[in-house]
Amino acid sequence: MGRQNVSTGGPWEGKIGYSRAVRVGALISVSGSTAMTPSGLVGKGDPYAQTIQALKTIETALQQAGASLGDVVRTRIYMANIDQWQEVGRAHGEIFGAIRPATTMVEVKRLIDPDMLVEIEADAIISQG
Repeated sequence: MGRQNVSTGGPWEGKIGYSRAVRVGALISVSGSTAMTPSGLVGKGDPYAQTIQALKTIETALQQAGASLGDVVRTRIYMANIDQWQEVGRAHGEIFGAIRPATTMVEVKRLIDPDMLVEIEADAIISQG
């Protein structure tokens, strides 16, 4: 069973030593993704917009690994302020409402950048038929 590392080419990947996603067989694990893009942070101060962008980043990584959002079986949502759960949950629900992966939503003390409000991980399994 081969291993495929997916990179976005971001500067932190090499410094920290991680891949945006890793596929081994039918399993794909997507690293924690935020609203950071090559152009900068999307949705400063807006947890809904940041969640949508993080999920777009996850979708792109999944596509590069040969999967789609429909293959996602689990997400983990880390928030700097759990009081914003409704906006984050609304965005997650718009993307995953019909897919309904298992999920966890927790508050963390802080993320790597104080302007980042949410970080999301995802696991997917490509169905064989």
